[in-house]
Amino acid sequence: QVQLVESGGGLVQAGGSLRLSCAASGRTFSSAAMGWFRQAPGKEREFVAAISSSGRTTRYTDSVKGRFTISRDNAKNTLYLQMNSLQPEDTAVYYCAATAAYYPGTPSYTRGEYEYWGQGTQVTVSS
Repeated sequence: QVQLVESGGGLVQAGGSLRLSCAASGRTFSSAAMGWFRQAPGKEREFVAAISSSGRTTRYTDSVKGRFTISRDNAKNTLYLQMNSLQPEDTAVYYCAATAAYYPGTPSYTRGEYEYWGQGTQVTVSS
C-alpha cells in the first residue's frame, strides 16, 4: 500500500521558517517526480514546488521563489520543503504528491500528473 505522510507543519510568526517532510512508503519513488501543493480555506489546491526524480530539476510557483526550497533524499524515500520568510498568505494545508513510477524530465505543476497524495499538514503563519 502506497503512503505519503507529511510532517513538520505548525504555527509560526511572519518571517519565520518551517521544514516540511514527506515520508513515502509502499514502493520506491526514486524514479518519480514529486511535488508540494497547498490549499487555503475556500481556495483551490495550488502548485507550490516540484522536483525531478534525480533532484536536479526543480520548479516553483512565483510567489515562493527565493523563499522555499524543495529537495529529496531518494535513499530515505523522503521529500522536503524548506520554507523561509513565511508570510500570512502562505497559510494553508500543504500536501505532498508523487507521480507514477517513472516520470523523466521536468516535473509538472499540474495536479492531474500526480497519482499519489498525502493527507496534508497544516501551516499557519501569524502576522
